[in-house]
Amino acid sequence: MNQNTDPGEKHNESTLDDVKQLGLWAALGSLGYVFWIVGGMEMIERLAFYGVRSVASLYVTRGQSDGGLGVSMSTFGTLLFFWSLLQSGGSVLTGGLSDRYGYKQTIFASTVIKCFGYLVMAWFPSYWGFFAGAMFLALGTAVFKPGIQGTLIRSCTRRNSSVAWGVFYQTVNIGAWIGPLIALHMRQMEWKYVFYTNAGFICLNILLLLTYKEPGIEERLERRALVKSGQVKEASLFRESLRELKKPHLHLYLLIFTLWWFMFPMIWDVLPKFVEDWVDTSAIVTTLFGAEGTRSSVFQFLLGMKGDGMKIEPEGIVNINAGLIMLTCFIFAGLSARMRATTSLLVGTILVVVALVLFGLTNLAWLCVAAMAIFSVGEMLASPKFSEFIGNIAPPDKKAMWIGFSQAPILIGATIEGKVGPQLYHMWSDKDVFAREMLVARGMDASQVTEAALPVGEAFHKLVAFTGESPQALTKLLYESHNVGGTWYFFACIGLVAAGLIWAYGKWIRQLANRERQSHLSTQSAADGAK
Repeated sequence: MNQNTDPGEKHNESTLDDVKQLGLWAALGSLGYVFWIVGGMEMIERLAFYGVRSVASLYVTRGQSDGGLGVSMSTFGTLLFFWSLLQSGGSVLTGGLSDRYGYKQTIFASTVIKCFGYLVMAWFPSYWGFFAGAMFLALGTAVFKPGIQGTLIRSCTRRNSSVAWGVFYQTVNIGAWIGPLIALHMRQMEWKYVFYTNAGFICLNILLLLTYKEPGIEERLERRALVKSGQVKEASLFRESLRELKKPHLHLYLLIFTLWWFMFPMIWDVLPKFVEDWVDTSAIVTTLFGAEGTRSSVFQFLLGMKGDGMKIEPEGIVNINAGLIMLTCFIFAGLSARMRATTSLLVGTILVVVALVLFGLTNLAWLCVAAMAIFSVGEMLASPKFSEFIGNIAPPDKKAMWIGFSQAPILIGATIEGKVGPQLYHMWSDKDVFAREMLVARGMDASQVTEAALPVGEAFHKLVAFTGESPQALTKLLYESHNVGGTWYFFACIGLVAAGLIWAYGKWIRQLANRERQSHLSTQSAADGAK
């Protein structure tokens, strides 16, 4: 029996129908060892990836006196634009290659490419060195994802897919949680150790590949033999891809989630900088440990704190997301399994929008924690469902191809956000920009605050020294005199539009499924009557 054939599915059901899911424990018990192997490989890949991506905005935009590269958020946005363009665009193209030539081969190739990317970042500590390393990471990720997610789809059925994707997402976020914490402590020694550490971690996937067996490999090899012998004529991947993309329920879904992915990556691209600029995390430390903070190395590591135990670093706040997903995603996967796929996507998107609005409303540390928790619940209900839904409705022999297509919204949406998000932050919310304006307002000559005279990342330090006021008082004054939340409100509006389109798509897809089901029943009745 094909691994995607589920005896619980009826032949007269449309592939667009939601299928009744197994309970949590039954679904977990039905998952084979290949599922856990690919979960482990994705966990390691994400550990290394987020060990760099979560600190990228800090490394690039911090002043050179703080060990950074001294580049503006606007320039960082250009880097993110090309990073997302290559990473997501490559996945769209490599999905079909994984289907044809093997998941194991593409996973191995991606591991080698990504390892080299981390090493380039360590060897060349400059903006262009980091840029080149990021491009290798983007290419490696593009090759990695279709093989991993294609394996995942083939190792589960439509009756356990909600729990499978939820648990996979939870396993992945173990890596996404640990990676930034390790990176935080590595960068406190020296930035190059962040990159060397992650180069070592990604190589662990080569060991896991030794235990990996590609599901459906017999079918793939049999088809390759038929193609080679000339018994089967194989269309070009480009033509096959175009034929699949013409299906309305596919390309409309991708268009809607292009808008969704224009909103979603803000948390990783902009939030670390927002926290560093505006959020006084010492309030959280005081609440938890008192005015003296904590000297516990365990708490300092787990919470992402500075070495003095008095403040939580930006990675620690962003890492609330991965931590909550790591601990609770199986619960929300079970909850999501009880909903229609589009309902889960809709509820999750609305919660993400609420979180973005909260970030815009306040810079109070505990409310930022609450916003991260709300965002995380929304992500757990929406993000795994995005891939699960497209995997379920994909033809059996084109699973990796359709998963590759699922990168198209990320290609377009996240690539544009990678430039627009940091650019809007630079225009509307950047502390360095506001500090330069205040220096001029307080009497400093304008020629002394240009980026040529005062490097990026140094303006606020200069403002403190020039005015003699405390950093806390100046931060409060700058925050209250500017509409810092404008960046967050812009993307919250984008999310609201996406939520409305998801609701309309869900209504349409149910009507389409009903028509297909009626067509199947009519065909079956006619066949029975002919007998």
